[in-house]
Amino acid sequence: MAVEAASFVSFAGLQGRFLRAGGATAPIAPLVGVTLSAQAINNSLPGGTVLAAIYGFRWYRRFGADEAVAGWAMVGTMVAAVVSLAIVAAGGVALAAEESTSYDLLPVVVGVLGVALFIGTLFLYERPLGVVATWALRACQRLTGRPKGTVADHLRRIVERVSVVRLGWRDVGAVLGWGLGNWLLDGACFALCFPAIGAGVPWEGLFLAYGAGQLAANLPITPGGLGAVEGSITIALVAFGGDKVSSVDAVLVYRLISFWAELVIGWSAAAALGLRVRAGRWPRLGTLKVTVPPASANGWHGAPLGPTGQIAPPLDVAAGAAGSGPRMAPAPDRAPGAGLPGSQPGERAGT
Repeated sequence: MAVEAASFVSFAGLQGRFLRAGGATAPIAPLVGVTLSAQAINNSLPGGTVLAAIYGFRWYRRFGADEAVAGWAMVGTMVAAVVSLAIVAAGGVALAAEESTSYDLLPVVVGVLGVALFIGTLFLYERPLGVVATWALRACQRLTGRPKGTVADHLRRIVERVSVVRLGWRDVGAVLGWGLGNWLLDGACFALCFPAIGAGVPWEGLFLAYGAGQLAANLPITPGGLGAVEGSITIALVAFGGDKVSSVDAVLVYRLISFWAELVIGWSAAAALGLRVRAGRWPRLGTLKVTVPPASANGWHGAPLGPTGQIAPPLDVAAGAAGSGPRMAPAPDRAPGAGLPGSQPGERAGT
């Protein structure tokens, strides 16, 4: 249970790193509470993924992020979670190399890892994002006639939203560290469930089965993958030579901790946070005020600042004027709401 709690702290740290990159800072204790609450909402309510995203977005705003940064942090958290889970799955393939090859799992995992890294690249670099977005917009317009308007206008809006904050390499390393910590600690909780029932840990297929279970958790079949996770992990472990009885027992203990106990703790955290909002410790969203940075000459808001503090001209992504490497653009001035401190997917794959 302590290791599982540490995995939630890591996921909260992942969200906090994105918020800090956007100029907002969140105390770790409330952020862990928000993480637990969002997980409980996602795992227990119809349409929980959407409701959990709305809940997290509102709390990002309370932590001092404006709408652009809050949305950016939410998308970034999802991308980082997918990329780090793909890396863990690739490590599972390495541990179960002979068996995974015989079950034709290697191409699948390598493909998932490649797609995840490609999505992460789009989130970091403007030039490939511009190329992919331009191709997708043109294809969509030819097939459906939508969206209306020019590709350049839509492209600018997409790039503005994704590149509201640019991460440096140090931020990328920290984000991957928090993301890997989240999955590895959660997987360690699963591994510890085997000695807890007096069985040996099936290391060869453990993380591959764990990755399959997390994939099943994101299928929109049951809330939190209830039933699908237990079945997929157990089948995968048995396929790699695990004992049926011990695999079932360990999976049930793991889900008791990571699903059922988390529901109770998460809803309790949501209630405690709600009471603190009512008591005035955290502002209601209606009281939040955000200062919009001044527009440039062509009316484009939120333009990045140049070296001298002047607003730089908009990026012409279609013409290839955007930078080719990740960078941190100075964040525009924002005024957090009154009462904010000075100081993250749903299932954690997007979770």
